[in-house]
Amino acid sequence: MNTPASIPPAPSSVGRSPSAIPHGFRQALVCGLGTSGEAAALLLRSEGTAVVAIDRGDTPELQTRAAALKAAGVCVQFGLADVPAGDFDVAVMSPSIPLHAPWARALQQRGIPLLAELEFGWSRFRGRTLAVTGSNGKSTCVKWLAEALQAAGLRAAPAGNYGPPAARVVRAQPDLDWLVLEVSTFQLETCRAFRPDIGILLNIFPNHLDRHGEMATYAALKARLFANTQRADCCLVPPPLLESVRRQSGGAGRWETFGLDAAATWQYREGRIWHAGQAVADLRGTRFDNPILGQAGAAVVAALSAAGPGPGAAEQAARAFEPLPHRMQPVAERGGVHFVNDSKATNLTALAAALTMTGGRVRLIAGGLLKEKDLGSVKDLLAQKVETVYLIGRAAPAMAEAWSGVVPCRSCGTLPVAVEQAAADAREGETVLLSPACASFDQFTSFEERGNLFAELVAALGKNGIGKKI
Repeated sequence: MNTPASIPPAPSSVGRSPSAIPHGFRQALVCGLGTSGEAAALLLRSEGTAVVAIDRGDTPELQTRAAALKAAGVCVQFGLADVPAGDFDVAVMSPSIPLHAPWARALQQRGIPLLAELEFGWSRFRGRTLAVTGSNGKSTCVKWLAEALQAAGLRAAPAGNYGPPAARVVRAQPDLDWLVLEVSTFQLETCRAFRPDIGILLNIFPNHLDRHGEMATYAALKARLFANTQRADCCLVPPPLLESVRRQSGGAGRWETFGLDAAATWQYREGRIWHAGQAVADLRGTRFDNPILGQAGAAVVAALSAAGPGPGAAEQAARAFEPLPHRMQPVAERGGVHFVNDSKATNLTALAAALTMTGGRVRLIAGGLLKEKDLGSVKDLLAQKVETVYLIGRAAPAMAEAWSGVVPCRSCGTLPVAVEQAAADAREGETVLLSPACASFDQFTSFEERGNLFAELVAALGKNGIGKKI
């Protein structure tokens, strides 16, 4: 594969198209036994491949997963510091394992091709693929697309970074018309042949720099979504990214743009999506009737037009859309105070979007494990929208130092303390918003756990003397 110089060097590839990724590997190594590793191992075994599956950990959850794998004939090894010896045809990688990790380096030194689980599952799929990447908004977009395709009478399923692993979906539903994939940079690191029929890059903002190091690397990995596209394929990007992404990817697909820009092929404006001077979809009164989510709406309408169902399917699905948990999810309203769970907001851009979409004054709960260094980009919004920031987790000192000049900051340490204090301070018409702008892993196992605890704490308000005034 001819890889543009700006894209990080690729590990050895197993092909450029589904047919070039062989069926019936003789022996495969699966690195990492999360849900994607389990799915890859079972799909490999269904093809008759001898599979060794490894993981550094050894937990009760992994042991439960191992039992099913062993029953399928997989050799499972836990607690490994080094990859095992063996003449493996391929190594299917967990997205949690970066290319610079010792396992990945050792495999490349041995000349063993690395293969993303997402790409492996896609290579066994006979239908068409719609893929979405970006820094924010991917899961909502994938859910909307899958539901619109289903409402149009097509067999479609979401998979990838949102939903079940691609390898599981393809094995369980081989006759789908459409596979709708959420694709992350973690997966794109080891994708080399992947080629969606329709690809969407929603946006690029600072994210995952703790893994990728520099924005240039992160952006180049996002562009890789389009690297293998051909003339019949549709590539959708915001206008400001068009030239750089097209150049970096080297893809030969049909490029179109979406967003708020008047020059966009598909434009969101005042609750409607416009194309070629005509209003083609009406999102007024839906969750997507705002400039933040409306941009995603323009991408969805464009993709569904390329897929066949058209703008009407997007509008119909938008009106029936139920928001995903932990993404601007209303939790409760007590005494005129609204409580909103946006635990999925793990970067500053997501926080900015949450503040923009929230009406009235905000009591903001933020903090956790920082993924970015420059905290200044949201200071103007904080000054405009926020009464007080209630800080939690490891990022609290850095956030207080960066923001205390424009908004009162209170160090709370933990989420229960932050909810108690924010609820006690909040007045009618205000919103207590959990939008951390940080990863959760300093105090929680996931953003879901963090959001669930927030909901539980809000439900307990008025009990045990907490928040009685509201």
